[in-house]
Amino acid sequence: MKKLIALVLLVAPLAVHAEGVKLEKAPVNFENKASLQRGAKIFANYCLSCHSADAVRYNKLEGIGLTEDQIAQNLMFAASKVGSRMTVAINPADAAKWFGVAPPDLSLATRAYGANWIYTYLQSFYRDDSRPTGWNNTVFKNVAMPFPLWQQQGVQKLVVEDVKGANGKMEKVDHLVLATHGTMTRVQYQAMVGDLVNYLDWVSKPNKATREKTGIFVLLFLAVLLIPAYYLKKEYWKDIH
Repeated sequence: MKKLIALVLLVAPLAVHAEGVKLEKAPVNFENKASLQRGAKIFANYCLSCHSADAVRYNKLEGIGLTEDQIAQNLMFAASKVGSRMTVAINPADAAKWFGVAPPDLSLATRAYGANWIYTYLQSFYRDDSRPTGWNNTVFKNVAMPFPLWQQQGVQKLVVEDVKGANGKMEKVDHLVLATHGTMTRVQYQAMVGDLVNYLDWVSKPNKATREKTGIFVLLFLAVLLIPAYYLKKEYWKDIH
């Protein structure tokens, strides 16, 4: 709960940054175990060096179909025990010094930001030499985080054009243009980000599928119970006029 409150406080100013930005729909599907497994690998390789997921233990990933051996061999770069939490070795004070702010824990990221926000955010970085890291973002203006996936997506630049609006007046409209191609096509990169966001959403609510199945069972049980309860009520009150 403390982590969720902290993230909500962080998100309050982000709502202003994201205002007016059309968010893309994230392909969240907890039934797609292959996507969740790919997302876990992407998180371990590109995010876990700076961002922790301290509310999650590595062995919890058995819930997405991985064995302990697979987890230990492919995902554990900063821990020695499968029961360890997904923490990082980076010192928060050093991170704050390097980036201006310590990278937040991502255990409850999608609960605070929303899966669509993160999905759009990871596609909205562009080159900005005026920023300390050399990167900026149209969803989160003046973001402190450097862009870890630029080799995959490529380098985008922000283009501002004068466009005639509905009222006939000229308005400045900005959009992103791919200046340098990456190792992936646009479709491939979107799929990669989709897997990562799917995994992050699962991390924030790993018991969602179980809760939903339990909820369906409870509703069915109550529906069946309604029948004898109705006839019991009729029998009990039959002599009451």
